[in-house]
Amino acid sequence: MTDTVFDAVVLAGGAARRLGGADKPAVRVGGRSLLDRVLGACAGARATVVVGPRRPTVRPVTWAREQPPGGGPLAALAAGLRHTLAEVVLVLSADLPFLDAGTLRALREAALDGGEGAVLTDADGRDQPLVAAYRVGPVRRELARLATEHGDLAGLPVRMLTQGLSLTRLPRHAAAFDCDTWEDIATARARIRDDGTVLDEWIAAVKAELGMELEVDRTLLLDLARDAAHGVARPAAPLTTFLVGYAAAKRGGGPEAVAQAAREAAALAERWAAEQGGSPAGTPAGPPS
Repeated sequence: MTDTVFDAVVLAGGAARRLGGADKPAVRVGGRSLLDRVLGACAGARATVVVGPRRPTVRPVTWAREQPPGGGPLAALAAGLRHTLAEVVLVLSADLPFLDAGTLRALREAALDGGEGAVLTDADGRDQPLVAAYRVGPVRRELARLATEHGDLAGLPVRMLTQGLSLTRLPRHAAAFDCDTWEDIATARARIRDDGTVLDEWIAAVKAELGMELEVDRTLLLDLARDAAHGVARPAAPLTTFLVGYAAAKRGGGPEAVAQAAREAAALAERWAAEQGGSPAGTPAGPPS
């Protein structure tokens, strides 16, 4: 099921009144805009449609606008769906700093498991219909019904859509956390600097900034940096990891090329340290006489 083709519609409009009218999708958390963080989580989508004013983004997307502009989430969703073809579509707001690919995979699997969609619930147990995966057919059906009943989708709350759908609910509280206020922004910025996650956040930010998709063995590289710092000199740690990356790129790139170069450099650092620890100063290391 996880290999099923899917599209994504990201809603990036709205007035952000509780942020004083700031451009919320462009607000940065962990060095990346909220919109780019969401786009990173749904990078596997066949097509990604962002509904809202055009902005710089970390990867190419299709842009759309609801009619009228500022017409609300259902009008925006209808505008986005015009550019999708897949059976399953992710519907996401652009203010989700902790959304991740694993959560979106779980949503897609749940949406395909007999119902019409799946939504996350927040820490208070409330549905979050803009962190969801839906079957497109039922969503189009409900949007058409609402447009007929009300004459227009503008201004209608998103709950009017979900009330007509058979949904599965997933309690993924961290991924459902959204930023509506500056206090929420401050909370998100503090959370990503937690000791338990800061390296993951930093690596994700660097890869996004450099346009990299590469997955590497972080523990292997950290061990190499430690060995170089302890066995050679502290400045050797960053220099060695840079050279490992460069060597891996020269060998064609990929996780295995990085791992192999790291193993070779780690073996060199071990030999270097052994010479320092086992031989008198100025004496070449070698087999016993």
